[in-house]
Amino acid sequence: PDWGVQATVSWLLSDRFGDESVSIVAEEDDETLSSSDGTALLESVVAAVNGCLVEAPKYGLRSPEKDLGAHDVLQAIRKCSSTGGPKGRFWVLDPVDGTLGFVRGDQYAIALALIEDGEVVLGVLGCPNYPMKKEWLNYHQRYYRLMSKVAPPTSGTWNKGCVMYAHKGCGQAWMQPLVHDFGMLSWHNSREVQVSSVSDPVSATFCEPVEKANSSHSFTAGLAHSVGLRNQPLRVYSMVKYAAIARGDAEIFMKFARGGYKEKIWDHAAGVVIIQEAGGVVTDAGGCPLDFSRGVYLEGLDRGIIACSGALLHRRILEAVDASWNSSTL
Repeated sequence: PDWGVQATVSWLLSDRFGDESVSIVAEEDDETLSSSDGTALLESVVAAVNGCLVEAPKYGLRSPEKDLGAHDVLQAIRKCSSTGGPKGRFWVLDPVDGTLGFVRGDQYAIALALIEDGEVVLGVLGCPNYPMKKEWLNYHQRYYRLMSKVAPPTSGTWNKGCVMYAHKGCGQAWMQPLVHDFGMLSWHNSREVQVSSVSDPVSATFCEPVEKANSSHSFTAGLAHSVGLRNQPLRVYSMVKYAAIARGDAEIFMKFARGGYKEKIWDHAAGVVIIQEAGGVVTDAGGCPLDFSRGVYLEGLDRGIIACSGALLHRRILEAVDASWNSSTL
């Protein structure tokens, strides 16, 4: 799905803002699709892209005058070859963040951000399996999938997913249900989201990655205990963790990379601005803002990333990191 999403977003941005003025940093390249072994895969991607673009008028956007061909799709993917940097304007796209979540029918996100002179100014998170209503999160994914068959959900419930978005400096973040097989995009369905007001660690919930490959669960668990967190962690695939904090479903997200792993800007940019505009705080473990001006990686990151619903919790986590770091085996 990554190539299809990337080609679709690339084409729409170029059509809307002009081909020459759009620069995109994204995760995928066209090497596999362009190879002699990729013909069948390319055909399926082209079909998927055209199936998406025909729906564009539902969102107030333009569809192509005729179906895109293989060359057009490859060109759209190749356009996503910017390497970012400190100057100018560029988009940052993660076409499918949380591939395992996607494959398993669990949480994943489509993440798009706009960066101007190294600062994230716009963030959009599409979360197809993340319910609009918080109470659905109390059920295991398979259970509420079963429940939906027993009692078909109405418009706006969990199975519709949600989109969250924010613009830097507005002091507001917004959420609305996804548009599915019916209806048109309506801004009347949007509602403002805000971070949780919980400031006592005993009542707070923290998010962490599901997979252990690139992060240390043991270190975050030790930190959670040291600051008094007692709730079970909310283990969520992808940037949906940022969405959870922005709308108050959790209070803390901590990620400490294992040695040698470097964080990419597309895994964080959209989520950071959404949390900040919803009233939260996101820094590295040294308390410094994340630096999106140094290419495709978050260079200069101090140990890890900490996102919190408020300054008090954030400060306690930073203090706990300093107290625990030297004795850890991370």
